[in-house]
Amino acid sequence: MAKVFEVKHLRFRYPKGTFDVINDISFSVEEGTIFGLLGPSGAGKSTTQKLLCKLLSDFQGEVLYRGKDLKRYDKSFYEDIGVGFEMPVHFNKLTAMENLAYFAGLYKRHLDYEELLVRLGLHEAKNQMVGEYSKGMKVRLNFVRALLNDPAVLFLDEPTAGLDPKNAKTIKDMILEAKKAGKTIFITTHLMGDVEQLCDHVVFMNKGVITETSTVRDLKMKYGKREVRVEYYSGTELKEDLFPMDGIGTNAEFLEAIRNNSIETIHSGETTLEDIFIKVTGEEKND
Repeated sequence: MAKVFEVKHLRFRYPKGTFDVINDISFSVEEGTIFGLLGPSGAGKSTTQKLLCKLLSDFQGEVLYRGKDLKRYDKSFYEDIGVGFEMPVHFNKLTAMENLAYFAGLYKRHLDYEELLVRLGLHEAKNQMVGEYSKGMKVRLNFVRALLNDPAVLFLDEPTAGLDPKNAKTIKDMILEAKKAGKTIFITTHLMGDVEQLCDHVVFMNKGVITETSTVRDLKMKYGKREVRVEYYSGTELKEDLFPMDGIGTNAEFLEAIRNNSIETIHSGETTLEDIFIKVTGEEKND
């Protein structure tokens, strides 16, 4: 599979900074995948995204976009990408339609944004000033804006933050549809449930360095415990036993427990991404 981005020994320091906020990181992103950049606040996730979408420059190291030095691309690069910032940026005294018409005019091509408003439940408010929108409505409008130019690469920062489950599911469904259509998607989020549902590959960052890189499944296998916990009723008493995963099919005690008792629950020792987050970054997850 072709690599959309190849990042090699990337370093970046803000002009008035005293240390590198990105400190010698390397990774690659394959086309048609969803790539998660994860870590605590201040880890360097958003800065990395801004470097990859050319909102920041003057970095050290090498960033290749489709095999070509990112620094060699002109403004036409922006036709290829869509960006959804964590804090939505709109003209509050314009309606949603006026906002989208303005931003659509910056591109050579654009999607039917009125249709996108319908999909995201904003059509009835399309002629309402954005300043009157709720936070959740602004987040959804922000997502529409990111999709405007039908980009090949999407950069999404906390795309479902502050949304109710129904609207969050709509956005996650649309992200998966974009992947199915061959688009490449970057996601930064503190919502580990979104990561489990969406991401093919994840990179954990902390203090400007990469602390872990893998797939969600492989991370769970690496940090989980190979054990099975069984809750069952023995008579009227609820009991719980742990059994090793290895050899479970021939484990006499396990087989007796599930044959001769009323089973309440069975769980593997699979760990959560929240626990993995803490282990690989050394910090609690902050919103």
